[in-house]
Formats: sequence, C-alpha cells, structure tokens
Amino acid sequence: MQATINPSSIKGNIQAPSSKSVMQRALAAALLCKQTSYIQYHTLSADDETAIKIIQSLGATVEQIEDNIIAVTSQGVNPIQDIIFCDESGLAARMFTPIAALSDKPMQIRGHRTLLRRPMHFFSAIFKLLHTKVYTNTGYLPVKIQGPLEPANIQINGSNSSQFLTGLLLAFSGANAKNISIQVNQLHSKPYIALTLQVMKQFGLKTPTHKSYEFLDDYDLFYFDDTTVNNEPSTINYNYTVEGDWSSAAFLLVAGAISGSVTVNGLDNYSLQADKAILKVLEMTGVSLQIKADKVTVSSMPVQPFHFDATHCPDLFPPLVALASHIEGTSTIKGVKRLINKESNRGLALQNEFNKLGVQIDINKDEMHINSTGIVKGAMVHSNNDHRIAMACAIAALKATDPVKIEEAQVVGKSYPDFYKDLQKLNIKIDYAKQYQTT
Repeated sequence: MQATINPSSIKGNIQAPSSKSVMQRALAAALLCKQTSYIQYHTLSADDETAIKIIQSLGATVEQIEDNIIAVTSQGVNPIQDIIFCDESGLAARMFTPIAALSDKPMQIRGHRTLLRRPMHFFSAIFKLLHTKVYTNTGYLPVKIQGPLEPANIQINGSNSSQFLTGLLLAFSGANAKNISIQVNQLHSKPYIALTLQVMKQFGLKTPTHKSYEFLDDYDLFYFDDTTVNNEPSTINYNYTVEGDWSSAAFLLVAGAISGSVTVNGLDNYSLQADKAILKVLEMTGVSLQIKADKVTVSSMPVQPFHFDATHCPDLFPPLVALASHIEGTSTIKGVKRLINKESNRGLALQNEFNKLGVQIDINKDEMHINSTGIVKGAMVHSNNDHRIAMACAIAALKATDPVKIEEAQVVGKSYPDFYKDLQKLNIKIDYAKQYQTT
C-alpha cells in the first residue's frame, strides 16, 4: 500500500493504542501463572496477535469474552504444537524461546521476513549451561530447542538486546529457581527489564530482586531466593489492564509539536515504559506541554535543537528524527548502535529516507546528528518494511512543502494498526493507492 500524507495542521484528542511491550509480557505471564487471567486492552497489534497464538501453542486457552477483554487460562507450559511461529516479532522470538524450553518436548522457533535477519546467537552458549539442547541456523532462526530448562547461575551480555533477558527471567520464575542469580554485564534498555519485573509481580509470579552495580563494575544482578510461590489454581482471577503505549504515542506527541495541537489520552505518567522519555525531549525543545495523570497535550511553537541519549530507549529515534527535521540547527541523538538489528538497519534507513526529504543526517560512531534548515520537502520515501520508519516519515510530512508518499506504508500494523485512521481523526488528509509490481 502507498499512503500519501498531505501537509496538515493536526488538532484533536486521540486514545493511545495499547502497549505491545506490556501486552506481550502480560500474555507470557498469564501463560506461567497457572490460573485464569483477564486482560483488558484498547487495541491489538500484529505482534500482540502473534503472542496470543504462541501462548495457545504452548497450552493456554484464550477466550474473547468482551470486545476488549480476553480470558487466558493456563496450567503452565504444555505445548500442543512443536512449532512456535513468531512472524516478525523480535520480542516474541527472544522471550518465548526460553519459556518454551521449560517443556521437555522438542520445539522449533520460526519467523518470517525481517525476523530471519535478526540475531539469535546468544541462545547457543547460554542454553547449554541450562541443560537445554539448542540448534540455531548459524545464529539466526529457525532455532531448535529441547528442555526442560534447569536454572543455574549464569552471566550474560546485555549490550545488544534486553529481550532475551526478559525471557530468561520469566523462564527461571516458571521453573521456580532457588538461590540462583543472573548476572548481566552492560545491560541496555533497563526500563524494559523494570517493566518485565513489574508485570511478573502483578501476575503473582516469583520475581527476583534486582541490584545494579555501576561505574567500574557495571553489571546488574537478578537473584531468585529460596522462597516458593503458590502455583496451584486459585479461586482469585487476575484482572489486568494493558496501559497505553508511549512508543506509539511519541509519534502523535511529536505531530502536535510539529504542526498544531494534540491531546493523547490513556497514557500512564507513572509508567515504567522506556519511551515515556519523549516528554524529556519535548521539554528540551521548548514546545507547549501539559502533562496530567492520564493524558498529555502538546502544541507547536518555536523550538530549539536538542541533545538526547536514547541508548535505553532506541525506539524513540524515529519520532525524534521527525521532530528534529523541523527544527533549524543540529540535534544530536546518542545510541545509534542499538539500531542495527531492528526491523531494518534503522539508523541507515532514517538517514536514507530523510535525505530524500531534504534533511541531512550524519552518523558518527554512536551518535546521530540531524542537520536541518527547518524545512522538509515532499518526496517519495520507503518504509524499509519497518513500522517506525513509516510512522516517522508520515509525521515529518505534516509540515512539509509538498505531500510525502510512503511505499509499503501498511507495515505500521506491526505495532499501531490504526495509525493512519487516527491521523485522519486529527484532521490529516491521507490518500491511499495500491502498489503494483512490474516485471
């Protein structure tokens, strides 16, 4: 699908979509907590749908009891299929593989398209320490495993991805680890791990203590003590509400900062989500910003360049580049190394696509410098099959000199299926056209 975003002034109120980071963790926790859990949400992304199918393949039953509520009933990991299909979800592949290894059945972890290019090499060395058989496709999917996983004291490198650690924490909890620790060196994306621990607690799972040793030591320790948790079926049903997604809301808030005014509802301003840091950047630029307990309002006004370290929240790069493209001067974002193994090589994708829009982006080691005149041109761009690149280009188009056409624009469904519909609700004109391949 090709979407043409016409320059527009944004105005109105919109409900933030549900956080897919929270939803997928909640589904994993519901699989492990051995009872019936009720999960309420506002929207379901493609990645959420994938996670639902995965927990069903691992033995959970999922029933839609109302339009936005599902009931998950589980007695733990009891696979009914020998294949887990993760589609294009990196979190699903890295989180559910250790969880699936709780079973003694041989399992295959498969994926599709961009996920086949994302590294999974860290499974090999660690699983062998956990008495789990593992075979990878030279460090990529498909991965074959056979447990049961046995918790042990291990050390892992956390500089590439925190998603594998999320899976290990959940799996160790599911295996009722006792007097066992996971030491993580150079842990990045710490807010995502804090989110994992929060969800584990909320679902009554055994949750490790967490201590961070910074400076010369620079490692984090997660310790499971010798206490046990009651995993027997309970008469108490868990009711869990998935909070709004700061990652998706960041694009809407930047839209308000660029052109007009927007209020995004359903955001928890006490959230542990990493991308809540968008508020810090907006404050740096000097936009009009009103923050309340469950909503944020942003209005455009003259702004200034910013310098921000996105090492622990790399998903903010795309909306921040869209923001910087409309600010005269040079803005700097640190953490480029975290962008290599996303749905695209996101740093290069941003550089290439925004160059088409007349915005110069320089990458120097771990820093991205966005050099802009404050003027964005209309052009034809490509999503690079990356949902966040498509959304960044769409937001940058709002104050462009001419319309911006986005090829393969439908990829936003991975995280925010209603993205274009919500933009239209906010007074933005969007034209759609089918794409045809020629031979």
